[in-house]
Amino acid sequence: MMAAVPREVSSASATGSVLLTASGLAAAFGLASCCGLPLLLASAGFGTAWLTAVALLAAPHRALLLVVGAVGLVGGAALFWRQQRAASCTPDALCARPAIRNLTLSGLVLGAGLLYIGYMYV
Repeated sequence: MMAAVPREVSSASATGSVLLTASGLAAAFGLASCCGLPLLLASAGFGTAWLTAVALLAAPHRALLLVVGAVGLVGGAALFWRQQRAASCTPDALCARPAIRNLTLSGLVLGAGLLYIGYMYV
């Protein structure tokens, strides 16, 4: 008879979720740094002169940053959802740490907000 093989989330997919979320967040930040983010930060009373260098580098590549940000965030969310559905992370895996899970989820939410801001203020 065949023994039941436990379903484990591989360390590659656990790391992949964090890396895709981070890349999507970075692309969304670059996209929003041109117009939307300085407007929101200035209305909250924060200085936005430090965003000038990021905006100058990111402005010519806005369409690419929009696609990379969306793909990164959707891929990170899909892997994150898969990890949560499996619920069988090994105790030493990256996906088993609550701080990493909360940070990944916060990055997904923040990245989605920045992507929306960058898209709306084009």
